[in-house]
Amino acid sequence: MRNDPVQARGKPANPVQARGERADPIQAQGEPSSRRDAWFRAFFDDQFASLHRYLARFTGDPEVAGELAQEAFIRLYRRRGRPDQPRAWLFTVAMNLARNAKTKASRQRRLLTLERSTHVLSDPPGAPGTTCGSASTRVRVKRALAALSGRDRQLLLLRAEGYSYKDLAAALELNEASVGTLLSRAKAAFKDAYQEYADAP
Repeated sequence: MRNDPVQARGKPANPVQARGERADPIQAQGEPSSRRDAWFRAFFDDQFASLHRYLARFTGDPEVAGELAQEAFIRLYRRRGRPDQPRAWLFTVAMNLARNAKTKASRQRRLLTLERSTHVLSDPPGAPGTTCGSASTRVRVKRALAALSGRDRQLLLLRAEGYSYKDLAAALELNEASVGTLLSRAKAAFKDAYQEYADAP
């Protein structure tokens, strides 16, 4: 008998039980719960190790791969009705999860980098005629940015990097229709903060 690939990694054998979630109403799908559970258990035992290896190669992190694999199986378990090609469906969902996780991690790293590189604002919004060419201006820009909310600061930094409204909405999880208004408010807040530091003795 094959060892349970999940138990071998010290993880719960059933990813749904691991989350403490209740089983779906399988009877409503025309398939007895016991039969569905038995199929899922067998499919999980047969496919988890393969999926985990696949995701580990893609992410470069076995622990992250394990979490993504379990999430993919949870989505399969909660799906209404069995897919025509369960393995293809599972791997497609898992890869989408992996890509999303990778994109999110990349965005977070980019935001951190941008926040440490405030000099990208070569022309501070709302402050015509100023540049970041002088040390005093760079200090004022840095202080003004630090005075903003995290969202306003990220909006300005990403916009300075050339992000479109659509990109800003995706990166910061905003409604695209509201980006223009939020960006205008962020610029106004920056202008006020920058002017305050500029007027300070």
